[in-house]
Amino acid sequence: MHEELTPNSYIAHHLTFQDISFFGHAIHIDTVVMGFLLGIVGLWLLRLAARRATTGVPGKWQAAVELLLEFVDEQVKSVFPGDRKFVGPLSLTVFLWVLLMNSMDFLPADLMAWFFEHVLHQEHFRSVPTADVNTTFALALSVFGLMIFYSIKVKGLGGWIHELFCSPFGGNPLLWVFNLLFNIVEYVSKPLSHSLRLYGNMYAGEIIFLLLGMWAATGVVGAVFGAFLSTGWAIFHILIVVLQAFIFMMLTAVYIAMAHEHH
Repeated sequence: MHEELTPNSYIAHHLTFQDISFFGHAIHIDTVVMGFLLGIVGLWLLRLAARRATTGVPGKWQAAVELLLEFVDEQVKSVFPGDRKFVGPLSLTVFLWVLLMNSMDFLPADLMAWFFEHVLHQEHFRSVPTADVNTTFALALSVFGLMIFYSIKVKGLGGWIHELFCSPFGGNPLLWVFNLLFNIVEYVSKPLSHSLRLYGNMYAGEIIFLLLGMWAATGVVGAVFGAFLSTGWAIFHILIVVLQAFIFMMLTAVYIAMAHEHH
């Protein structure tokens, strides 16, 4: 006998991660698997364009990838005027990867739940990696680590430490504590805002899709009305998906550019 479906149980079922235990810690295997697979898909799409590249009239896919490359390069150039051999490819990778992970939110939640449960035999499996705060924090902390690395590489360890204690209020020893506290708050806020902005938007979008999906259980009229609202929200959500990937990419470039600045 099946348990009666309620709004709480419906949403809880779709928002439960598939966990595995790793040295006493729970790992969201669905997030890891989907993130890895989408990363492979992104690399394959770029490789496909590179293999089909011609010096003559480009094909549609080559033209689309070239437009993407030019767009990302122009955006990075606006905040990082120096050598972009590393920052450019990094920004492109971040944008495409986050965009693909965000786009999984467009797949029908009930259809994906049925596929995961009956085909892959996974009772709980979430397909939107960026709706998991672990994903967004991992990405943000990776960028944060690169920012620290380039700060030390460009300024030297001594120069970076000097900046922590002497910027922005000056080098007077009486101000060292205030400078350090100010810089600690600034450093901590970067990965927090970088990760939570993306996570919050994607998690909220997933919740709204689930709430609209519950209309289907209220009858034919509710199913039609829910489908209509879901279509409208999906169209609007396209903007959110692309915009959040763009913001995450730009913040990545901005933070690394800030690491190259001297105070």
